[in-house]
Amino acid sequence: MTQVYFHCSNTRGVLMDRRGTSVTSLAEACEAATSMMRSLVATVSLEDWRDWAVHVSDEDGEEIVILPFAFVLGKPH
Repeated sequence: MTQVYFHCSNTRGVLMDRRGTSVTSLAEACEAATSMMRSLVATVSLEDWRDWAVHVSDEDGEEIVILPFAFVLGKPH
């Protein structure tokens, strides 16, 4: 098991994940990041998530993968 952190950012700011999540693989980390993005997008807010990204980092702070929110939002029409 590895502890990973899902930090969200755009050009205006960063939302830091201080708790993290235990995962067993990169695929599981990507699934958890996607689930978290979908949850944030589904929350009623005025935030436009299109320019946000999730930075998945390990316990040492090393970035594993970056997933743009557009991954779950799709392209605007």
